[in-house]
Amino acid sequence: MPDQEGAATCSRAGCRHAARWRIDWRNPRIHAEERVKTWVACDDHRDYLRDFLAARSFPVSVSELPATSAGALR
Repeated sequence: MPDQEGAATCSRAGCRHAARWRIDWRNPRIHAEERVKTWVACDDHRDYLRDFLAARSFPVSVSELPATSAGALR
């Protein structure tokens, strides 16, 4: 699924596909509990990005990206 005008783009380096997933995470060594970062992912890279963060023992959660916020998370 190619990137469309106004659609969020996958956070995986070099990927230009539209994102469908929201990945919220934080690095507990440097971020307080209320500091959460967000990546977005296409179907192909959702597991890769989640596993990348989980391998570093970062708290991570994955949820479907709401269509209304896709443009805001570019």
